[in-house]
This record gives sequence, C-alpha cells and structure tokens, in this order.
Amino acid sequence: MHSHESHIQNFSILMQLILVLPFFISLISYIVAVYYSNQHKKSWSHLRTVSWILGHLCAIITLIGPFAELTHINFSAHMVGHLLLGMLAPLLIALAAPVTLLLRTIPVKMARPISRILRNSYFSFVRNPIIASILNLGGLWLLYTTPLFNMMHESSLLFILIHVHIFLAGYLFTIAFIYIDPTPHQQSYIFRSIVLLVALTAHSILSKYIYAHPPSHVPTEQAELGAMIMYYGGDAIEIGLVYLLFYQWFKKTRGPLSTKFIPSS
Repeated sequence: MHSHESHIQNFSILMQLILVLPFFISLISYIVAVYYSNQHKKSWSHLRTVSWILGHLCAIITLIGPFAELTHINFSAHMVGHLLLGMLAPLLIALAAPVTLLLRTIPVKMARPISRILRNSYFSFVRNPIIASILNLGGLWLLYTTPLFNMMHESSLLFILIHVHIFLAGYLFTIAFIYIDPTPHQQSYIFRSIVLLVALTAHSILSKYIYAHPPSHVPTEQAELGAMIMYYGGDAIEIGLVYLLFYQWFKKTRGPLSTKFIPSS
C-alpha cells in the first residue's frame, strides 16, 4: 500500500510539472523578450509586464503546490482554481499583449510568417466570439453536467487535457472580445457585446445549475459553496472584461478630441 501510494504521489507531481512547465517557459521568455526589445525600441510597458507575471502566477498556483493538491479533493477549491486558470489568468495574459511584444522583438523576416498565420482563416474562425464562447462555455457545461468531472480525476491524461483546454479556451474567449494584440477580421462592438452578454448569462446559469445539481460524488455543501464562488467570483472577473470592451468602444467612437481624458492603454 505504501509503495502504491508513493507511486501515485510521484505521478501526481509529474502531472503537475507537465502542466506548469509551459507557463514557466512562457514567463521567462516574455521577460527576456522585454529586455531585448527595450535595447532597441521604446521601453515596453511595465504594467503589461506585471500583468503577464500576475497572470502566470494565477495559473501556476492552480497547477502545482498545496493549493493544486487541494483542488483534487475539495470542490470549492477546484472552483477557485477554475476562476484563476480559466478566467483571470487568460485576461491578465491577454492584457500583456504577448503577440505585439513577439512581433516587435523578432526579425522582420520571422514576423511576416507569424502575421500570415494570424490572418489564417482557421484562427479567424476560432477567434469568432460565437465559436470561442462555445469552446469555452460549452466545455464547462460538458465538464460539470456529465460524468466527465469524475473521469478527469481518474485519468491523468484526461486531467491534463481538460486543464489545458480550460486555459486555452479561456484565453481564446478573452481575445475574441477585447483586442489588445493585432487582430485581423475584427468583429463589431455591437456584435461582440451581444455575444458576450449571452455567454456571461450561460456562465451564471451553469453556476446555478451546479448549486441545484452537484456533480456526482461532490458533497452538497462543497457544491453549493463552489457554485457561489463560480457565480460571484465569475461576475467580478466578467465585470473587468465588460469594462475593457466598453472602454475600447468608447475610446473608438469618441475620437481624438476626447483622448486627453482617457488614460493610455
């Protein structure tokens, strides 16, 4: 039994390392890119750098360490992890404008192929607010209303895939509504606002559904607390997303006469 438990623990640590390693690489790469970019061009925004660091910290503490271990056995902690990994981290990372930094750091010959990739029809399709919302919210509904939630804790591979999806879908969802980096084929503000309203409603309805119908094997008390965390915590982050969308809309429509009253982005 002791040998079996040690094996499980070691595998759990390996699983955490697999999930967190890309974030460590990404964090260091961004800081290096900022250093090199500042050597040749205008100084990169400190706020964007801080946003990048905070976004990665949100993801890292969710994937490795004591809190990550707690999310395996406590649904309330799991839901906090969902907010950090799937909502707050993607928002902070998007605000750091990583693609803009990349394009201004690398040579022009390398930047051109990346620009062509960004204009690719596939990326335009998945970046559409409707598709991004389906991938993000649809995945959450599937996770919490089917046996997939319990299956995730029984299969390490499935656990890794689902957490990768949660972050990537959350990031895609964020950049589908607020344009920080270069975004070909932009959608109108009205269209994005309507889709965002529907998506946020679906998120709220899911939290209420979890409150009334907890996932299998999740204690009622934990499910109710987790649902409230998802509802109110999600609202707090969503307010930030809505503010950014409307701020960009206001800045776009007011024109140059009012820009002196608006802090630089």
